[in-house]
Amino acid sequence: MKMSQLFSATLRKAPADAEVASHRLLVRAGFIRQLAAGIFTLMPLGKRAIDKIAGILRREIEAIGGQEISMPVVHPGELWKETGRWYQIDAELSRFKDRTERDMVLGMTHEEVVTDLVRKEIQSYRQLPCLVYQIQTKWRDDPRPRAGLIRVREFSMKDSYSLDADEEGLDRQYWRHHQAYFNIFNRCALPVISVQADVGMMGGKLAHEFIYLTPIGEDTLLLCDGCGYRANRQNATFAKPEAAPEALLPLEKVATPGAATIEELTRCFNVPAAKTAKAVFVVATLNEEGKDVEKFVLATLRGDLELNETKLANALGAKALRPAREEEIRAVGIEPGYGSALGTKGVWVVADDSIAASPNLVAGANEADYHVQNVNLGRDFEADIVCDVAAAREGDACPNCAQPLGVRRGVEVGNIFKLGTRYTEALGATFLDEEGQRKPVVMGSYGIGLGRLLACIAEEYHDDNGLLWPLSVAPYSVHLISLALDNDDLARQATELYQALQRQGVETLFDERNERPGVKFKDADLIGLPLRLTLSERSLAAGGVEFKRRSDGEQTVVSLERVVAEVQAELGRLSQEIEVRVVEVERDVR
Repeated sequence: MKMSQLFSATLRKAPADAEVASHRLLVRAGFIRQLAAGIFTLMPLGKRAIDKIAGILRREIEAIGGQEISMPVVHPGELWKETGRWYQIDAELSRFKDRTERDMVLGMTHEEVVTDLVRKEIQSYRQLPCLVYQIQTKWRDDPRPRAGLIRVREFSMKDSYSLDADEEGLDRQYWRHHQAYFNIFNRCALPVISVQADVGMMGGKLAHEFIYLTPIGEDTLLLCDGCGYRANRQNATFAKPEAAPEALLPLEKVATPGAATIEELTRCFNVPAAKTAKAVFVVATLNEEGKDVEKFVLATLRGDLELNETKLANALGAKALRPAREEEIRAVGIEPGYGSALGTKGVWVVADDSIAASPNLVAGANEADYHVQNVNLGRDFEADIVCDVAAAREGDACPNCAQPLGVRRGVEVGNIFKLGTRYTEALGATFLDEEGQRKPVVMGSYGIGLGRLLACIAEEYHDDNGLLWPLSVAPYSVHLISLALDNDDLARQATELYQALQRQGVETLFDERNERPGVKFKDADLIGLPLRLTLSERSLAAGGVEFKRRSDGEQTVVSLERVVAEVQAELGRLSQEIEVRVVEVERDVR
């Protein structure tokens, strides 16, 4: 491709709203252009890079038996109602009506559609196992798109779906994907880790996320250097300090004027925060008989712990949570700042398991300026649900080896889910087994966002001057710069070199524009192709063509006769550097 014909331009300034390096550089280098919040156009360079990623995805998914299909972006709402997700997912799922007033949705994921295919196509155990995948556009109306391609509303995703006769088959396909995903990310030269994750709106029994560790990430991860435990904070567990056994003491109401926080309470009673009971008030949105209803929830946990809203929402089966307003708290007979589950009625109480294991706690009396000592779950109040709803934090004890947990930030670039029969039972996707018994197909779901992956590669590979693409995803392999200016003979030689590279299948971006050398070099740095060739009067005087990798500053001169062969050899070395990254990984079964 000649740069004079390229349908994009480099920019000297980044967009004002660009928060991260990948956003700034992908815009400045002409890879993407924003249409609206969270909606981007891929320009020619960006499209070529995304296509390289898609090729890697196809290679690895087809290596484990994947067959490519393409499912619609627009889905009948009836399918989502059959699985219940029409009612469970909030405004992120875009709903509309067609001209016949039929409910429709824009697909944010395709479990419903592929399961509908399964119930029509799969009849016998002889058709299983099976694996289908697609690379398709998705729409998720995210309320807070940010960071360029990191968090968008419209995106392209590789989603694959495994179909099996039993859990053993699902387990095999799940872990094949686990390895295939590491192969994909390693071929893209992106370092990732896998962590156990919350199944979220997808449902099912087990999930892993593949995380690129970076300070710009929105995911918080808990990691143990001692045993290798890794989990997203949404579902991370930890070993809670055990309370010493005590005989249950009688309740005692105590005046505590102004002690409306845990910190003030510990000073007032001269006890550690672990001897107090914290109350958190939220309103949960649930779907009951096809309608959204709100319920007041009191979550109580030890004062030294923090609430994990994801765990709480999962325990309640809630589609959304919001903080309760002061008037809502008072309406159920609870005094803000001095609240607890003592004496409450018509309140949904969820107690963290730390409360069940801790005797004689200090809790609110539901009366201004008063608390109660020696409160015990089971004797003084009851909980509708007792489970782990506490958030793991840095320094908490690892649940496996008790070493202190560390905290890192990261971006989720892929996920895998054991769905089981969550969708096939809802939609009646069954098969006849060897005994002629009808059973639901067992499913797995596996996703990778292509644009987010591209952005994370840009985050990993850049410097102050621009991008530094790994060969496997670079839109072109070579950036050929001609500094001919008014030298027709030099211009002819540069064109002949470009044509020679093309004949050998070397993907080359040829900068033959009538621009100053500084402009061309800045653009080459910004675009960041792996190899750069510069042909100028100076290089010819030195013996040929200036040759360098974008990733280092070393530059050599190669003769015109040898340059094509040297480019091919260097591309082979770059390719091998990526290939050696592809290794077998251990299963993350913690």
